[in-house]
Amino acid sequence: MKGVILAGGKGSRLSPLTLITNKHLLPVYNQPMIHYPIQTLKNIGVKEILIVSGRNHVGHFLELLGSGEDSGLRFSYTIQEREGGIAEALALAENFAGGEPVAVVLGDNIFEDHFKEDALSFKEGARIFLKEVVDPERFGVAELDSNNKVENIVEKPTSPKTNYAVTGLYIYDADVFKIIKTLKPSARGELEITDVNNQYISKGKMDARFVKGFWSDTGTFESLHRASAFLREKEIACSIDKEGR
Repeated sequence: MKGVILAGGKGSRLSPLTLITNKHLLPVYNQPMIHYPIQTLKNIGVKEILIVSGRNHVGHFLELLGSGEDSGLRFSYTIQEREGGIAEALALAENFAGGEPVAVVLGDNIFEDHFKEDALSFKEGARIFLKEVVDPERFGVAELDSNNKVENIVEKPTSPKTNYAVTGLYIYDADVFKIIKTLKPSARGELEITDVNNQYISKGKMDARFVKGFWSDTGTFESLHRASAFLREKEIACSIDKEGR
């Protein structure tokens, strides 16, 4: 399994912080934001990671991360020439994936959980990761049946049927690239990852796991602050625990 981090976009909700740098290079507590999705993939067991970013900032990622050799990883980089949506960005990873399954993380997502068993048990189709939230209207929302099987995903619904947000971690088999090629742009002119997921659902090849620990995107000032505060408290607690021993 290979890993893909999608780190493009303008980050307009974090302006003016993003006027001169990519959102995913901003600090979240004591590390650049991009370090957290890298760690998520590393915890899964992924060794090869492709980072997709825009033309203006891909060199900044290369300067920060290099080849990945120092951390036991191998980084590749590619450019998303325009803002065409998450699915369009993922399509750029087809050659990199080489027919293998891919674990895809949005570059502004921070997870406390580890997902190694979820990756090891993956065989085919798609797997998404859900988290119950208080503001589901901000996200793609999963509609579930009585057995917690995903029946549909609705992007940013005004009246959500559940509080289960689709987080920015996905595992796909190689068919994902065929599916993306069938998509048509949404009303906002983008290829939507929700449409990819709904195609897997319609084929009966989607399953979902539930995130137990902390999760947040960091695409707004509030969520960026919340994630930084959580990580600070976690590090303080770890330090106290070590000193106590």
